[in-house]
Amino acid sequence: MKLGIVGSGMIVEDLLSFINQIPSIQLIHISGTQRSEEKVKKLCEKHQFKRCSTSYDELLNDKEVDTIYIGLPNHLHYEYTKQALLANKNVILEKPFTSTIEEAKELEKLAIENHLFLWEAIINQYVPNFYKIKELLPKLGKIKIVECNFSQYSSRYNAFKEGNILPAFDYTKSGGALMDLNIYNIHFVVGLFGKPMNIEYYPNIERNIDTSGILILDYGSFKCVCIAAKDCKAPLSNNIQGDEGCIHIESPVAIIETFDIFMNDGTKETITKKKNVHKMYEEFMAFEKMFQEKNYQKCYEMLKHSLLVTEVQTIARRKAGMLFPADQK
Repeated sequence: MKLGIVGSGMIVEDLLSFINQIPSIQLIHISGTQRSEEKVKKLCEKHQFKRCSTSYDELLNDKEVDTIYIGLPNHLHYEYTKQALLANKNVILEKPFTSTIEEAKELEKLAIENHLFLWEAIINQYVPNFYKIKELLPKLGKIKIVECNFSQYSSRYNAFKEGNILPAFDYTKSGGALMDLNIYNIHFVVGLFGKPMNIEYYPNIERNIDTSGILILDYGSFKCVCIAAKDCKAPLSNNIQGDEGCIHIESPVAIIETFDIFMNDGTKETITKKKNVHKMYEEFMAFEKMFQEKNYQKCYEMLKHSLLVTEVQTIARRKAGMLFPADQK
């Protein structure tokens, strides 16, 4: 994979901190804005990209690049991905996939029609403990209650309260708690149980954005609550409760470092992930493996999953009356 990157923020720096551990991924071109030119040049030199630019068109027209990683604010995901697909580039798109389900469906259609890879970079769908939880679900008996809580006080919330609205809290940039922390919860639940029968969202709204909120997913035979907060904090707690036992996760379901299984007969087992790789390593290894094996079927299966998550957040927001500019298209 010959990688081009657009963006120079924290998520891009995080990616660059480990990507050299996957030798088959070559860093070719990093692109940013004129405002970030100096930072882009420093990243280019530090991580030995062949080229850098302050023009997305230059990256799109770089014939050596076959795949573009998009690490930009949420509201830019759709347009930048569309341009990349139309330029015949494969795309790795940071979460959340797009602002609306309509945008997501259009990108899926473009990728499939042009026989291109399109992946959402979402950690928890690729970590070993997610697969292990999926494997162990039958052990819990009939699922009754699922609870996910990802609450972290954001340093940006202080600025927000003072009127300095950064992208994470800007509804015009598709920000908010649902699109950030709760997206991990939705991926986790939908990845395990599929599409819910009903979706309701109860957000705490300030300046047209949800600073925290409670998402309720009704699966008929069991109920699920997904809590996310950027305006207050709480100990992280996630539970899958069945009539024969419970899986308890104290780490965020974004990464699932460890979890416990408590059975009704009093037995307990702890499953721990080895911490010898970066949290994003497994997903990028999975993308590279699909790319090398030309496994479009697996890619498009994961793409369907991303569309389902996007559908859930779109329905949730619209029911709650929380609209983005993209909803007006």
